[in-house]
Amino acid sequence: MEPWNQTSASEFILLGLSEKPEHETLLFSLFLCMYVVTVIGNLLIILAIGSDSHLHTPMYFFLANLSLVDFCLATNTVPKMLVNIQTRSKSISYPCCLTQMYFFHFFGIMDSVLIAVMAYDRFVAICHPLHYTTIMSPRLCGLLTGGPWVTSCFLSLTHILLMARLVFCGNNELPHYFCDLTPLLRLSCAVMYTAVTPMLNPFIYSLRNRDLKGALRKLINRKVSSSS
Repeated sequence: MEPWNQTSASEFILLGLSEKPEHETLLFSLFLCMYVVTVIGNLLIILAIGSDSHLHTPMYFFLANLSLVDFCLATNTVPKMLVNIQTRSKSISYPCCLTQMYFFHFFGIMDSVLIAVMAYDRFVAICHPLHYTTIMSPRLCGLLTGGPWVTSCFLSLTHILLMARLVFCGNNELPHYFCDLTPLLRLSCAVMYTAVTPMLNPFIYSLRNRDLKGALRKLINRKVSSSS
């Protein structure tokens, strides 16, 4: 008989980063702060780039996409972990687990591809400055971003379809704080990638950028003026 979509596990237990209750308050506060910084940092970059016409260039177009992906990557995992800590419930349903796994791989692939695309953009700008606008045309920029979105969708879907064919008959406890294909990897590493990296990327790619800092100042001043 085909094992398609057969499982004895209707839910999984995410053991999280610590099984000691006294650590949960510290972990909740730490990850809540990290998530808030991630959301504010990445959304400010998107708003600044979108509101300033001087930043409507390939480099900032890719940066805005990276900020969106980082925001979604963190949102896919961290809020669920915060809810589990707050409610002291570590369970996640089987469909939710597969959904979380799908989006984790989707945005994880996109994050890596966009960083490579940004590196290529800078290579063209430095090594071929006179032909930069010709090479990095709007059509190519669209392909460099739209293509990975479509490819990531199908790659992630392949992972999930293969995972859905498995039969879970044993222990349903995952030594992790979110659903992943390789939950037995050291936890200190899926933390760096899904929480720390999305938080730091806005600072890495914009902290020393004069144009982006200027756009952020204009955006903040505009908001302050409108509210007053």
